[in-house]
Amino acid sequence: MDPSIQEWSSVNQQFLAAMVAIVRKRLEVYDQNGNADAERKQEAALLPLQKKAAVLLNGMTIPAALNRLGDTFGLSEFEKNVLLLCAGVELDPEFGGLVSKIQGGGVYPTFGLALAVLPDAHWSAVVPGGSLRYWRFIELTGHLPVTKAPLKIDEHILHYLAGIYQVDERLLTFVQPFRTAQDMVPSHAALCDLILNNLTAAAPDNRLPVLQLGGAYDSDKKEMAAQLCRQLGVQPYSASLYALPSGYTEIEDFARLWNRESALKLYALIIDATNLDPSDKHREQILNQYIVAVQSPLIILGGKTINNRVHSGRFFEIPKPLAEEQYHLWKKHLNGSVALPDQELRRLVSQFDFNAKTIEQTVTGFTAIPVNGKDNRLWHACCHQVRPEIEELAQRIPPLAEMDDLILPESQKERLRELILQVKHRSKVYDEWGFGRNSNRGLGITALFAGESGTGKTMASEVIAKALDLDLYRVDLSQVVNKYIGETEKNLKKIFDAAEQGGAVLLFDEADALFGKRSEVKDSHDRYANVEVSYLLQRMEAYKGLAILTTNMKQAMDRALMRRIRFVVQFPFPGAEQRAAIWKRVFPRETPIASLDISKLARLNIAGGSIKNVAMNAAFIAAETGGPVTMMHIQRALRGEYEKMEKPLSHAEINQLQ
Repeated sequence: MDPSIQEWSSVNQQFLAAMVAIVRKRLEVYDQNGNADAERKQEAALLPLQKKAAVLLNGMTIPAALNRLGDTFGLSEFEKNVLLLCAGVELDPEFGGLVSKIQGGGVYPTFGLALAVLPDAHWSAVVPGGSLRYWRFIELTGHLPVTKAPLKIDEHILHYLAGIYQVDERLLTFVQPFRTAQDMVPSHAALCDLILNNLTAAAPDNRLPVLQLGGAYDSDKKEMAAQLCRQLGVQPYSASLYALPSGYTEIEDFARLWNRESALKLYALIIDATNLDPSDKHREQILNQYIVAVQSPLIILGGKTINNRVHSGRFFEIPKPLAEEQYHLWKKHLNGSVALPDQELRRLVSQFDFNAKTIEQTVTGFTAIPVNGKDNRLWHACCHQVRPEIEELAQRIPPLAEMDDLILPESQKERLRELILQVKHRSKVYDEWGFGRNSNRGLGITALFAGESGTGKTMASEVIAKALDLDLYRVDLSQVVNKYIGETEKNLKKIFDAAEQGGAVLLFDEADALFGKRSEVKDSHDRYANVEVSYLLQRMEAYKGLAILTTNMKQAMDRALMRRIRFVVQFPFPGAEQRAAIWKRVFPRETPIASLDISKLARLNIAGGSIKNVAMNAAFIAAETGGPVTMMHIQRALRGEYEKMEKPLSHAEINQLQ
């Protein structure tokens, strides 16, 4: 403990004891003379005690706890003496006996005794709306008339008067100290100054507006909240919105205790509403109750934008660190621990949009990843860092295929190579060469893969992800689209918010489920459907990763979408030559096969995806018989594939396989 604080604590307790002694002396005089007038005639009996208290008070550089309490809540001298009367019972072993003697029983003083003994008495001190009872400094116990009910001092207030400044344990069930240790990047420090200026300018009555902080990273919002509290000179405590009391009376009780604490000790309350569902009106109403009831500085993390009619709010989005700031954070935390060329570090920054805490965590943990050929552990550590959030929303597909595995016309392959190069060199073109200087719109790299089922659209996505050494996530738009208004947009937001950190390759299957030609607006559902399309286009255009849409019906796609897609790759149905090439590659080298007639197999008018299914099913049939894969096994597997496609297998096709 600071020596000056320790010294103050000792003097404060001596001062409290002296003030209690004065009240005790008043009781003794009253007991001896039977009335208060006699006490006024014997003021000389109080002078030594009053002088001692005055000397102690004058020697204190920090106000005594009793006086601070009185000044903060506007207590009269009589109200402070009532507190001392109640405190005396707890602090002085003989005090209760004296009270009992005067009252004719009961060690706890009554308000009637206070009115009789203490100077400048007034009835308003004990009304429910008065400071003593409203702030619960004292409690009237028992079901007795007001003047006869015993008075008890709140235990926490007793400790406060003794100089023990701790948080009320009744609050600690819901709140905890709020601590962060993250350094702020310059752009966040500048934003902090802006927020402070905005808050103080908007508080002419000294009550700060409610502050709401949004942003992609919880740690950035928390660090901003902590820094703002440091600048305001208040100590932050945090609570989850879902952990706080939720009943009206319970909220009022909590707020009253909290407001009492924060007034005495300069606290700020930080409510974490990050997980608040915008459609949860009940929980939103609870949050609004806290906004109205809490009088201390109040900061809301995340949640729906505040729209409270009683108190104004200020919303600030905490952006991710700038690219150059991320670059210097990587340099700082790597500290030469890995030989990473500057160009590679720049590419890392371009691909992974991390904040300071995530960068530190990634650098700390990447050494545990084994080296496999090229030392790309740091890159893979970045991929691992963002997986948990995305995998709740989309299916990760391990990218195994390479460009040589694709059976496509060369022109389509060339378009895929161009796409890969644009993602790879995005940092150089956008940042170093200035193309991204004036706008974020249109900088996202998007592609549409169009073609029948099984023509290689998903495999091409794998090829791209593998070439870029990125994770591939499949998003089924038919599952994302929701009939309830606003739900589709909410689902899309979750996906992009999670994927933004890592620049993963997002594969949106069945894009026509959402991107079909926009309908004429006839009702609210049509209007919101068009809003959902616009929202997805907006997010795709700003997405730092790669977004790929697939469709079986290119002709049904909206023209506005087609204009905003950078790459459109048509996946043609394979001809006989392409089908022959697929059949030659479809069986792994380890698979035992008999002499298969590739030319006959190539005549089967099926796409590459179906060829793969037939080959695998034929292998299972052969495995059961214990022999190699034969044309007969393929014929059996083919029947099952055709049934699945609801397509008849003609006699001519069967004869081809004989």
